[in-house]
Amino acid sequence: MALWRASAYAGFLALAVGCVFLLDPQLPGSALRSLWSSLQLGPAPAPPGPGSPEGRLAAAWDALIVRPARRWRRVAVGVNACVDVVLSGVKLLQALGLNPGNGKDHTELRSRNDLKEAFIHFMGKGAAAERFFSDKETFHNIAQIASEFPGAQHYVGGNAALIGQKFAANSDLKVLLCGPVGPKLHELLDDNVFVPPESLQEVDEFHLILEYQAGEEWGQLKAPHANRFIFSHDLSNGAMNMLEVFVSSLEEFQPDLVVLSGLHMMEGQSKEFQRKRLLEVMTSISDIPTGIPVHLELASMTNRELMSSIVHQQVFSAVTSLGLNEQELLFLSQSASGPHSSLSSWTGVPDVGMVSDILFWILKEHGKSESRASDLTRIHFHTLAYHILATVDGHWANQLAAVAAGARVAGTQACATETIDTRRVSLKAPREFMTSRSAAGSRVMLNPNEPVVEWHREGVSFHFTPVLVCKDPVRTVGLGDAISAEGLFYSEVHSH
Repeated sequence: MALWRASAYAGFLALAVGCVFLLDPQLPGSALRSLWSSLQLGPAPAPPGPGSPEGRLAAAWDALIVRPARRWRRVAVGVNACVDVVLSGVKLLQALGLNPGNGKDHTELRSRNDLKEAFIHFMGKGAAAERFFSDKETFHNIAQIASEFPGAQHYVGGNAALIGQKFAANSDLKVLLCGPVGPKLHELLDDNVFVPPESLQEVDEFHLILEYQAGEEWGQLKAPHANRFIFSHDLSNGAMNMLEVFVSSLEEFQPDLVVLSGLHMMEGQSKEFQRKRLLEVMTSISDIPTGIPVHLELASMTNRELMSSIVHQQVFSAVTSLGLNEQELLFLSQSASGPHSSLSSWTGVPDVGMVSDILFWILKEHGKSESRASDLTRIHFHTLAYHILATVDGHWANQLAAVAAGARVAGTQACATETIDTRRVSLKAPREFMTSRSAAGSRVMLNPNEPVVEWHREGVSFHFTPVLVCKDPVRTVGLGDAISAEGLFYSEVHSH
């Protein structure tokens, strides 16, 4: 009976608080929280703002993110560039007269039906993917419909162009971009991006980006997360045609950082072409003057042999830094029989300990050491919920600020805000995790007031930070490129 009476009192008091709020909605939040706690119903839920975990984390980042002592002045970026045509995937497929059905992955798209099945497959997982469309005529027909579709937007595309564009936002940086730049792309590029005349071409390369929102439905299909499916028939980027132009431009431009991307675009090429071109990539990288760091940005791949060749043909040991996401990381481990390679795919948020093990393995197997002539000393890993920067000790500075800056830009760019809007983001990272699954890792509890966690393993340092994930993203394309660019912008390399 006493229990019933207590419940009734609590109910009446709660009703009274509701009435007070209705009569005076301007009543301070502290007063309402005080009334709430007087009901002895536990603490009131913290409103999104400075006191929330998201607010505390964003404030802590701002205090941590400082520019390095020695900054880049000239950055050269190549070699994939295109125009991204961004639109709703479901609406485009409907405009093409396609109906919902069963999903099926295709490593290469040959028809409209292949496109539909692959899109459904990845939308169902909420996963990003990129595929080559082999039929030129069908692709150009779809591209025309997409480009003229109401609401379709045209953006700078291609990892190199997007990274160049992000760097160009800093007026004290000079940026060189080499890639197939057509008239539309040239118009879209920042004025601060210099394109050598040899990179200009008469026709743009179009990439179609089919976006979907979290919870979006099509027939029986429901997307668990917002993401995108990308496809193209891009022969210029696919052959890395601008590689030689890129390297020959470096002598005159004299960069102090080089960023290379576009290897994944070779997936549509023959094995023999890939093998030959990778050797030429190696030669080109070796022509870059010693002492200039080279960052390689990876992207979505399905060709295990190509990934294996990139690993084993010493491409990794020729570059200084790598940028990749969770799918590329696991695929890399599977292609080269690394740790946790028996895992077919990640389920939910990738396990921090497993990710850490694979990053450690890459740096131990292919990174710089006393016994190995390798330049690789840094990997920037990003997934939706968190980022990790792994570095070989003694080669990089300011990595705490760099990993925090990369995570901060993921939240601002996805929400299209200048600063983190705590009402529009949420913390999805694990609140506790193991730093390793294969070695004696330690258990870490996440603290929003100290959002960057650091640990060490046999000469490798790890910096982990959660991401404040945008609840309703405006645009998901180019996030990885922005993250890598921002992380590099705040990084300092030690000259040896």
